[in-house]
Amino acid sequence: MNPHQSRFLDLALARSVLRFGEFSLKSGRTSPYFFNAGLFDSGAALADLGECYADALEASGLRFDMLFGPAYKGIPLATTLAVALARRGRDLPVAFNRKEAKAHGEGGRLIGAPVRGRVLVVDDVITAGTAIRESIQIIREAGGEPCGVLIALDRQERGQAGRRSAAQEVTAEFGIPVHAIAGLDDLLAHADERPEIAAHKAALVAYRARYGSQPE
Repeated sequence: MNPHQSRFLDLALARSVLRFGEFSLKSGRTSPYFFNAGLFDSGAALADLGECYADALEASGLRFDMLFGPAYKGIPLATTLAVALARRGRDLPVAFNRKEAKAHGEGGRLIGAPVRGRVLVVDDVITAGTAIRESIQIIREAGGEPCGVLIALDRQERGQAGRRSAAQEVTAEFGIPVHAIAGLDDLLAHADERPEIAAHKAALVAYRARYGSQPE
C-alpha cells in the first residue's frame, strides 16, 4: 500500500468518515463499514484530503486539463484537489454543476471555468454511478472530453446485476478509467496496522467474499 493510501485511511478514521458496525445501504445490503465523505468538514481535513487526492492522481499517470465536481459532494472535493495541485505548481481550471438549471443571474447549469479539453471528474464514491453518468453527459454537451474519474474510496463491491463493481461498470460503459485513493483491499491490508480496523477484519473479509467484485 502506498503512503498516501495509509494517510487517507488514517485521516478517514480520525474524522469518523470511516466507521464500523452494521449499516443498511440503499442496495438493501448490511455492510460492516460505512464511508461518509461529508465528515471531512474542516479546512485542515479538506487540505489533507486534497493532498491524498493529488498523490493518487500523480500515481495514476492520467492526463487531464481541468477538474469537474458533480453536485453536491464533488464540488468541495474537486475544489480542494485544485488547491492541492496549485500548491504543487499546476494551476488548473475547475467547474461544477447545479442540480437545477438557474434561469436568472448568470443562468445555466454550470459554474466555474468553461468546460473544455480533457476533463477529470472528482467525487467521493461511486454507488450506482448515476452522478458520474450525469456528469459525463454534462461535460460532453458542454464540449469537453471526459477522460477519467477520481474517487476517494472504491468499495470494490459488485452491483445488483453481474459481477462488476460500479466503478468497473463506468469504465466498461464509457471507456474511461476510474481511479481511487484507496479501496476495500487497501482497507483490509491496513487492518494489520490499526487495531480499530483489525477488530472488524473478519466481518470485512466475509462481506468481500459475499459481495466483492471480480478483477478485470
